[in-house]
Amino acid sequence: MNSIPHWTTYLTALMTPTVAILGLLIGWRQWRLAQNKLKLELFEKRFAVYEATLRFIATILSSGKAEDYEVFQFRSAIREAKWLFEPSVAEYLEKQLCHKAIDLLTLRSELDGVPVGEVRTKNVHAQAEIKKWFLAQTGELDAKFSPYLRLSH
Repeated sequence: MNSIPHWTTYLTALMTPTVAILGLLIGWRQWRLAQNKLKLELFEKRFAVYEATLRFIATILSSGKAEDYEVFQFRSAIREAKWLFEPSVAEYLEKQLCHKAIDLLTLRSELDGVPVGEVRTKNVHAQAEIKKWFLAQTGELDAKFSPYLRLSH
């Protein structure tokens, strides 16, 4: 009898570890694919909030005023922000942007019927300050959102 094992014996012995390694590689690749899919889905939802915010600021800057329905639309668009971002970003959107828009809306409604004079001038200056603040927020917005809108691996 021959004491050297046949090549099929070696092949049979190597088949189990080879299948196990391939299974691990496939599992790892599926896990990576799921992670990347999650990143993409989060990016899409976060970018929608970013776009809505940018659109809201642009509307205020282009028209010089905030309307009730615009504030309502913006609040609806940022509703998910508290689950998609850190609390500081959600608070910035809700407490700062919305509240400033409501302040602008209030000042504008108070201006109706006010004759030319000191009260009207103060109101117009207060509106101008809020509009300047909104103009500065375009840069601030990028700084706040950029950590959440990166797709780096």
